[in-house]
Parts: sequence; C-alpha cells; structure tokens
Amino acid sequence: MSKKFHTKRRKKHKLIKILILILVCYFSFESTTYYVLKSQLATSNEEFLQNMLRDSNHYLLYQKSEENVIAKIGKYFMDFDLEQPLSLLGVPTVEEQKKEEMVFQEDPDATFVSNPVEKTDVSSSPQVYIYNTHQTESYSMKTLEPYNITPSVMMASYLMKEHFQKAGIETIVEETNISDYMKEQGYQYAKSYVASRTFVESILKKYPDLKLIIDLHRDAIPHDSSTITIGEKNYAKVLFIVGMNNPNYQANLSLAQSISDLINQSYPKLSRGIMSKSGSNVNGLYNQDLNGNMILLELGANENTIDEVQNTVEAIVPIISAYLKS
Repeated sequence: MSKKFHTKRRKKHKLIKILILILVCYFSFESTTYYVLKSQLATSNEEFLQNMLRDSNHYLLYQKSEENVIAKIGKYFMDFDLEQPLSLLGVPTVEEQKKEEMVFQEDPDATFVSNPVEKTDVSSSPQVYIYNTHQTESYSMKTLEPYNITPSVMMASYLMKEHFQKAGIETIVEETNISDYMKEQGYQYAKSYVASRTFVESILKKYPDLKLIIDLHRDAIPHDSSTITIGEKNYAKVLFIVGMNNPNYQANLSLAQSISDLINQSYPKLSRGIMSKSGSNVNGLYNQDLNGNMILLELGANENTIDEVQNTVEAIVPIISAYLKS
C-alpha cells in the first residue's frame, strides 16, 4: 500500500514539474517577444515599406498586438485603485468612464494628415505625377507569398513617391481605382488608356506645370531578361515606351532618352533603352500627346520580386530628381 502511495506521489510531483517547466518556457517566450516586438515597431510609412522589403518579419508587427499575456497580466494587477475595489474586477471607475467619453469625441476643427513623410525643401506644388494605366499588373510573390501580399505596380508607384519626397520633389500618386472606373463606364480592357486619359487630363488642369508624368507599368518577360546584378544587388531593369503616332513625340522621346542615358551612366545596362511604338495594330499614342513631359516606364517584369523593384527605385529616383532640378 505504501509503495503504491509513493508511486502515485512521484507521478504527481513529476506532472507538476512538467507543468511548471511548460509555464516557465511559455512566459519566457512571451516576455522575450513582447520586449523585442515593442522595440521593433515601425514608426512611419517609409520604415514600414523598408522593413517589409528586407529579409525580415518586422512588418508583421502591424498584425500582432503589443498586448500579449505578460502585458495583460501586468495591467490586470497594476491598473486598479486600492480605494475602489471594483477596479480589480475590471469595472471602470467614474474617472475612466469620463476619459473614455473624451476619447471618442470628435474635434470639428481637427485636420487629417494623409501619408506623412519627412520632406526636405519640398516644393509647394507637385512636380511629379505617377499613375498606372494597368493598376492590376503584379510582380512575383516569391518573397511575400507567405504573408499573402501581392506586390503591384501601384506599390512601386508609392515607393517612387517616397524617394521623390525625400529628394525634395512633391509627388502625387493616382489613387483612384481605374478598374472600377472602367466598369462604371462600361469600358473593356482595351480601353484602359481611354480611362487613364481622363485622370491625366484632370490632373493637368489642376497642375499644368508638372515637370514629369509617369505612367508606370511592368513588362512580361523572363526573369533573366528583366534583371541585372550590379555589385551584390539584383535590380529590375527599366524600359521606356514612346508612342510615335503622337505628332509631337519628339519631346517625349528626348525626355525618355535623356533619363535612360543618365541611368545607364551610373548603372550600366539597368535601362533597356527606348522602345518606339507606331502603326495601326498598336496603341502608338499612350496619351503622350497630352504633355511633352510624359513617359511610359516599364519597371521590371512579372517575375521580378518587389525587393528587386525597390533596389531599382532607390537607384533611379535620385537620378531623375537631379535631372528635374537641373
């Protein structure tokens, strides 16, 4: 009888030790991730983009709350008033109720600041307008597939905007959903340029002195053809398209050629050059008849990753910025 009792007692002690070990491991993990994640939270749009593109999971912090088990336990035992025992049960005090009411009161005089970016000597009016006739063109999901993120030319547009802003050049990215607009107008895919033309005309009426208008696309060619390695980085190659059916195409061609040459001077073969389009079976216009400062830029291709696109953006935007300032 005594032997069975001791055996049961040893099993009970062993079970308790295992449970304690599990709890210690769990709380150690939670406390470590709490402090690490808290210190790594991104504080700006730019930092969010940079962290997302690095070989890092920091951008997932936007999906994970700081309020983990450790924090909740701390708040439970620390955030109560000894003079008001109900606070220990989670019942809000009168003061807390007043604070909550104040938090949800809207200020009619408040202004909303969209996409704040630190700017250096940014001009008062926009100089660059970026839009995407084919907004749904996407890049490879190779580096972002585990997180269910599909990088697109619109994401590349915002990356360009960030770098133009850092260079002191005010930039606008067209945010209107062109696909929805086409559905509303009953347009088929072949009329994509008819749809985007509406937005370009509208922006030119508002800002007639734009120095550069970029219709940003991506190509559809094999990765080997759309990528170049310079130093230790892979870059998505760029290609300029000029519509020759525009009677004033010389201005667009000269602009594209100048930028392409400058890019290749600093990053040899990063630009694939100029492709001219004309004839009855192609667009041959690309809305470039609206302004001599318009370019159609193919940034990489469908098999390029967003980090390769980012490397190219970091390379070419300072070059384009310097050209616009010259």
